[in-house]
This record gives sequence, C-alpha cells and structure tokens, in this order.
Amino acid sequence: MKSDEIGILQADTFMVSDRRGDVDPGMEGAGGLFFRDMRHLSRWQLRLNGRALRVLSTANLEYDEAVFFLVEPTATLYRTPAVSVIRRREVAVGMRESFTILNHGTEPVQLELSVLFGADFADIFEVKDSMAKLGSYHRRHHEGTVTLGYRREHFCRETHVSAVGAYFTDESLTFRLDLPPMAEWTGEIEVSLGVAEGRPLPRRRHCPDMPVSLDEWLEAAPRLESEWTDLRHIYHRSLVDLAALRFYPDGVPDASLPAAGLPWFMALFGRDSLLASYQTLPFVPELARTTLWSLATTQADANDDFRDAEPGKILHELRHGELAYFGDRPQSPYYGAADTTPLFLILLDEYERWTGDTGTVVRLEENARAALRWIEEYGDLDGDGYLEYQPRNARGGLVNQCWRDSWNAVVHPDGTLASLPRATCELQGYAYDARRRCARLAREVWSDPELAERLERDAEKLKQRFDADFWLPEEGFYALALDGEKRPVRTLTSNIGHLLWSGIVPHERVESLANHLCGQQMFSGWGVRTIADGQMAYNPVEYHNGTVWPHDTALAAAGLAAYGRRQEANRLAVALLEAARHLDYRLPEALAGYPRAATLVPVLYPVACSPQAWASGAPLLLLRVMLGLDPKADDLTVSPHLPRWFGSVALRAIPGRWGRTDVEVEGR
Repeated sequence: MKSDEIGILQADTFMVSDRRGDVDPGMEGAGGLFFRDMRHLSRWQLRLNGRALRVLSTANLEYDEAVFFLVEPTATLYRTPAVSVIRRREVAVGMRESFTILNHGTEPVQLELSVLFGADFADIFEVKDSMAKLGSYHRRHHEGTVTLGYRREHFCRETHVSAVGAYFTDESLTFRLDLPPMAEWTGEIEVSLGVAEGRPLPRRRHCPDMPVSLDEWLEAAPRLESEWTDLRHIYHRSLVDLAALRFYPDGVPDASLPAAGLPWFMALFGRDSLLASYQTLPFVPELARTTLWSLATTQADANDDFRDAEPGKILHELRHGELAYFGDRPQSPYYGAADTTPLFLILLDEYERWTGDTGTVVRLEENARAALRWIEEYGDLDGDGYLEYQPRNARGGLVNQCWRDSWNAVVHPDGTLASLPRATCELQGYAYDARRRCARLAREVWSDPELAERLERDAEKLKQRFDADFWLPEEGFYALALDGEKRPVRTLTSNIGHLLWSGIVPHERVESLANHLCGQQMFSGWGVRTIADGQMAYNPVEYHNGTVWPHDTALAAAGLAAYGRRQEANRLAVALLEAARHLDYRLPEALAGYPRAATLVPVLYPVACSPQAWASGAPLLLLRVMLGLDPKADDLTVSPHLPRWFGSVALRAIPGRWGRTDVEVEGR
C-alpha cells in the first residue's frame, strides 16, 4: 500500500482510499472496497458543492475504522474556510460512512454534499493485470437505495448503497442542506454487499463471524512490560494487526487464522499462515491450531496439473473471486508451493511442543503421514533425495514455488535464470527439520518407533548429502539451489538464514554463515537483504532480489540464536525493531535494501503489503529469540540475551502446556 493511501480492514473486507477518503476510478493499485477477492466499489468520491475537499488530517482509529478531517477549498491559503467536514468510516462485510458538517461562520449556508460511486467488480487479479470483464453489469433503484451488480453465468456480486434523506442518481447520491451559523449536521451512508442477486449480507460493526473482539484478543495475549517504550508500542501494533488480518475459515467456526496481507493477499496462503502461526505460538496459539486444521481440510488427495496438486500436498493459496470460480486462475485452491508441506509438519510439532495439545496431533496423524509421503515421493521429482519443483501448469502456475517466488528470484551470479527443476537450499532444510520433528511425534504421540527411527536416519543422510552437494568452500556459504542440470547456483541470498533456522547446518559452517548474514553485503543496517549487494541481480527495490523482508531476517535471527550466536541474532533483531520505531511501530512486508548509513531511516518497498501477517509476527518471534523462550517437557525455559540498554522486560501470562507463566529479565 502506498504512503499516500489509507487502508482499513476486517477479515476478508478492506477499503483502500487516498488521504481524503476518496477512491478515484483512475487510482493505481488496489483502491476501493473489496470483499472476498472482488472490488465492490471502484469509485467513491466526496464533493461539497461540486468540489473536492482539502484534507487537514487523517487517522486510523483502529484497524477497521478511519477518520478524515476535511475543509472546503478556498481561493488562497490565507482565507479561513467556513465549513469543515468530519468523515468517519468503518468496514465489516460492507461499509458504513458518516459525515458531520460544521458551519463555523456567522451566516447560514446552502450546501450539497455528494458522493460519486461506481463498481467495476474487478477480481483482485484483474486489478493487478488490467484484464477485461467477461460478464454483464446491472443497476436497480429502490427508495433510498441504488444497487450496483455484476453477473457472469451463476456468479453474482452486488453492492447496495443506501442513505436516508439523500437524492440518488445512477452514479451519485446528494444531501441538500440549509445549515444555520455555528450549527452542524450529521448524515450516514450504508454500503451492503451481496454474493447473490437481491440478497445483501448483514453488516455489523464487528463481523458476524468474528466472535472474539479486539479487546478480548489483546486480553488473551501475554502482557508486555518494558522500559523501552518503543518495544511496547511495536508489540501492541503487531497484535492489533494480526487481529485485523484474522478471518474464520469455512469448517472451523470457532477460531481464526491470518490472511497474508493488505491489499493483495487478503486470503488464506499456506506459507504465510504457517510461518506467521509459528512466530506467534507463544502469544496467540489459536492461529496455529486453526491454520493446521484449515490446511489439513484442504490437503490435496489427487493429482491435478492445473492446480499443481499431488496427494498429500498442502495448498499455497485459496481465493474466492471470479477468476478462481471459473478456473481462469488455479487459485481455488492452488498448490504451487514446494515448502508448505514440510512447513505444515514443522508447525504441527512446534504447536504440540508449546501447547501440549496431543489430541490435535493424533487427529491430524493421517494428514501428517500423507505430507511425509509427498515429501518422499512427489516432492522429489527425480529420486535424488532433494525437494525440487517445476510447475505442471504452464499457463497459470508459479515458476518459483519457494518463498522467494518472483520469476527472477533463482538466478546465477552472472544474472542468468537457473534452469528447471530447481532444488532451492531452504527446501532441503525444511524437509530435514520436518523429518526430525515427525520422528519425535511418531515416537511420543503416534506410538510408532519404527517410523521415528527411519525418519531420523533419513534426516541424518539428507544433512550429510546436503552439505556435500550445496556447500561452496571457496565462497563460504551454501548454494542458493541446484538447477535442472544439478549445477549449484552460486548466488549469496538470505536463504542461508533459513538453513540455520532448520538446523541442517553443521556447527563448523555456522561462523561463516553468521559473518555473511551480518556482513556489509547482506546486512543493510535494518535487516538482511534477500540477495547480497554486489551480486549481478541485486536491486534494493526488487521484490525478492535485494529488499529486506522482516520475517526473513527474523528467521535468520532465530537460526543464529539456536546455534548460540546470540550477539549476531541480537544485531538483526534490534535493527528490525528500530526500523519499526520509524514506521509507526509497524513492520511492512518489505523494506528497500539501501544501506542504513545512506538513508538514516528505513525506506519502504514501493508496493509492500501493510499490515502483513508474517511481518506483523516478526517482532513476536524476535522477542522470543531475545528472551530465549523454549518449551521443555511441561516447562518454559528462559535464556535471555538482551542488550543492556533494553533495561527490564517482563512478559506476563505466557500461554502453554504449563498453563500461564511470567518471565522477567534484565538487559545485560
């Protein structure tokens, strides 16, 4: 989302506008009101006596509410406007907008307050790719209401605009007012949404499917006490943003999971939900439980080339828009990710370690075994023991099916793309960790010691083979990938941090990797670049080839800490937290990779999602890393390593298999 835009969201509804609250039909990007991957308002412009207003100030009251303070335009900057407007908006399966007009003058005024509206009903992918619509539009008038609609065969979406006391045309509504001096007037517009003709969905202040309020959500999370005030603000912002992104998927009505990010990814994403749930386990374990159940219920059970599906595979993306409905895009659901399946197993084990919820692990045993079979059979395309990927859908499948999934993200040092299929290094780390973790579950929960022993043997063989095939002794780091000819892709990327997080790295390699991650080429001063400065493909504002992703840096910090490199882990953690301090305490999806010494402040990636789930979860993982929180049997162990200037930090009522417990530490 751009810096001159403001967005509010609740579950699968969001609104993005300019700072006045307007949506111009020519607005670039995802401007408008969206619901379940479709744009229900593409024009929403306020006019006072036919003129646009000037903005004084704009603020998010909370994640689902915003207020805009506006004044009538004047001929010069030195003339004080006599009329001001307070515009207030909230979203929740629709939108409510109220207007308070104040006459500050000594004379009565005649005013026309109008809203110009329109709906193109663009699928979110049509917005990104500027595609033409294939269905037909319709409009209907009722007293005090205009309905804007779109239909393509059996697929229907509608927007219902209502306002008591307003005069309507096909494209506008107008309130006509006579306002005495020193008086005010308040009016309201209700926007309801529908997925069937003539049947608007109920709109409430809090969604019908949002049983846990924000206050209840915050109350259930641990309470942070810190002498560093900024840390408290960052922690609160992360929890609020995660609350904003949560939605309640079909089939799991009593718990929530996070959508990936505003505006482009307000949907279930396997990778994003899994990693965000991992980050937040010590704080809001509900997300992990719901994510596991939701992904288990959508696990593939057959081969489907169009959706890149094989039995046992965990989905990449689930969409509900027009293109997914008609199969124009394969996102309903789409399985084009090679990392979601091992990440599912990693989260399953981590969830049990923290919560002691063996019942869930028992009920998901068959899903876990199917995921293991996918790793061993379908994920290994040529039988060499490595996870690799090659899209089976040539028309709409992702070329790169790892977390750095841009088309140009897996590239040789000379700038040429690696050939397919590709076995990226972090996939092997995930597969190693998934085997180790499932071995524990097999032994302690599933009562299958034979499976446990086999998985442990397989994991150790993979670790040794991986080190032999991927380690680059001249460069002192692991290859980004093996390409289609089994040649190492000798490009230095942040993927090496994921290897530390997975535990696949022998101890003798750790120092070299730590030096790279914290060295000038990779560490920008705000975090770890996705690709090192000096590589041919490096660009500080390229999506996956030079930017800094907070979740990526946080995983690297967690990996360093796990190998005892606490000083380097703290360096990365503090850098990210200091970046958040400059950005209203919210970490975005990605930052530009410019060196800190050159910019002095973090620079946003131009179209970064904000809020975004795993960026919001990153500060929580960093807090866990610095406090050294880890479950052991039925106890929470603590091994703090905080900078001295942090002062005292306390985290109270941490949930887990021990019930609730407090942690208090001092910086050192």
